[in-house]
Amino acid sequence: MKTSIALKTVLLLICSNTFMTFAWYAHLRNWHDKKWYIAALLSWGIAFFEYMFQVPANRIGYTALSLPQLKIIQEVITLAVFAPFAVFYMRQPIKLDFVWAGLCMVGAVYFVFRA
Repeated sequence: MKTSIALKTVLLLICSNTFMTFAWYAHLRNWHDKKWYIAALLSWGIAFFEYMFQVPANRIGYTALSLPQLKIIQEVITLAVFAPFAVFYMRQPIKLDFVWAGLCMVGAVYFVFRA
């Protein structure tokens, strides 16, 4: 696998997942007083930028990675982006279960990438 392809894919997926996380969850903090359809439209606007990073990431990544490898990378990045978002932005307490979930993801990476 070419390192530059993997690096581009990961960086684009980090950007994508950052927008995704805000689109999916930020309305719970920022727009809780708005009607649900207003929050949905605002979230949809944020999600547009998610797709502007996600589609090129997957197209680039698929030239060197299998579909299951792309999916596991995306899931690991999702967890890596979501954890700090939950703790620092949404002010959720850190729980040991997050560590166990992360370790399960490490196992998933191992099994998908082993030759």
